[in-house]
Amino acid sequence: MKITASVISLLAAIPAALAVWPIPRTFKEGTSNSQVTYMSISVQGNVGGVVRDAVNRYSDLINKESFTAPEDWNKGSVKTSGSFGGLVVSVENSSETLDLGTDESYTLDIPVSGQATLKTKTPYGALRGLETLSQLVVANGNGKAIRNTPIHIEDSPAFPHRGLLFDTSRNYYSIESIKRTLDAMSYNKMNVFHWHVVDAHSWPIESKTYPELAQKGAYASSMQYSYGDVKDLIQYAKNRGIRIIPEFDVPGHTYIVGQSHPEIMSCLNVQPGWDKFAAEPPSGQLNIAKEGSIEFAKNIYKEYAALFPDSVIHVGGDEVNMHCWEADPDVQKYLAVNKNATVESLLLDWYGKLHDYVGKDLKKTAFTWEETLFHHPFNAPKDTIVQTWIDPTSVANTVARGYRAVSSIYSYMYLDCGHGAWLTNWDGNSWCDPFKTWMHVYNYDILANITDPAQQKLVLGSEAAIWSEQTDEHAIDPRIWPRAAAVAETTWSGKAGADGHVRTTGEVASRLHAQRYRMVGRGINAEPMQPLWCARHPGQCNLS
Repeated sequence: MKITASVISLLAAIPAALAVWPIPRTFKEGTSNSQVTYMSISVQGNVGGVVRDAVNRYSDLINKESFTAPEDWNKGSVKTSGSFGGLVVSVENSSETLDLGTDESYTLDIPVSGQATLKTKTPYGALRGLETLSQLVVANGNGKAIRNTPIHIEDSPAFPHRGLLFDTSRNYYSIESIKRTLDAMSYNKMNVFHWHVVDAHSWPIESKTYPELAQKGAYASSMQYSYGDVKDLIQYAKNRGIRIIPEFDVPGHTYIVGQSHPEIMSCLNVQPGWDKFAAEPPSGQLNIAKEGSIEFAKNIYKEYAALFPDSVIHVGGDEVNMHCWEADPDVQKYLAVNKNATVESLLLDWYGKLHDYVGKDLKKTAFTWEETLFHHPFNAPKDTIVQTWIDPTSVANTVARGYRAVSSIYSYMYLDCGHGAWLTNWDGNSWCDPFKTWMHVYNYDILANITDPAQQKLVLGSEAAIWSEQTDEHAIDPRIWPRAAAVAETTWSGKAGADGHVRTTGEVASRLHAQRYRMVGRGINAEPMQPLWCARHPGQCNLS
């Protein structure tokens, strides 16, 4: 589209109140402006620690923050005709249960003058409403204001699962950097931190059942997460309305287990030729022909199911290498004795035992990668949640089989991609290049080709993924943000507004610019989307 002066004028005139990310589902505004002298927040009724912590946190944040959106850089102050008289929060149900079905809806009313109200069904709706309020308060000369009052917002998420996968095995992340990531997620109303705790490269989490796993498998004693660390992170995340779902990937990606338990392993660190035994080095998988491997897995899940309170636990199941087992002497001996068995039947039996144990004994819902269903003829329990990543059609294929799906399609959602190969003797591209721009992420349609309403309901949401081959705590913020914010909006607000209009990247760019600069002001080192000049002049950096 050719940019005309009238289009530029229209874009520049977008009200500052609309610089809310993610955009509320319904949003009505007036033409007045209200002065904000001090952010006073009070609570009606009986509430617990989550709401009290949020009230203190947001009171402090709003009173200290003085934010101007890039496009408003030279507009000067606006005349106010009313005065903000504080906020009263009322929560119908004080239960702090946080799970897949938790209600996060809220209604926010801000008059021209007087007291604003935030009404929610649960504490977590209060968190979302407070975040919206914090984004509505902007700098105004030497003071602050809420523009375009009165404002009425009725808001709730389009999808219940809005997540980020975070890999702490390939490289270590400090507790501080994880908490900073949780903060950024809360600023974007994301609610699932999928903690890919362990992988082939390290075992950084304390185990009381098998202490030797971290003792021999962590990069260093200073690069471990204790039980105390984990409990602290769980509470920190909960106070921000974020569930922590842990993943302990089995039976593949388990080389590190072999450092302390080689007796239950296959194809440990085959060199040279690792690529015939694993998706990436070092190779190593639990030996599915040995009873000790399933007992080990059960014990691991028993321990961590007790540590992590969420009803969902991720059991991995991705990228198993059949050749690893076919070449294993113990597997060959087993097959020689059990003539009707195959490597495939061994794997299916192993999966069955693990899923039965997680569901029936631990009373947890299993979350698994799509290969478990589509690369092997395994009939997982119907309450299993399937994480799709290989192909955009995987979501539709999953729900067509009656399973719930979470989408992390790599061609849209893998935020680590785009930095080239990390194998030092291969000067080429990574398998998942190119870099995924925020526009590409935003344009992904999770419901594409799913027209059956019943199947659409099985789509729980999306997760952006940050794998850590080339990322650690020193590079994490710009790797994730603001691109993950694109996932946050499309899963909270959906692809279209209440009028059915599908939002375009050109229409939302100025709001995302504002969100990026807001996050930077809050201590999140989000990368820039464009030169500041472009952020200040919406629409003028578009291709004619």
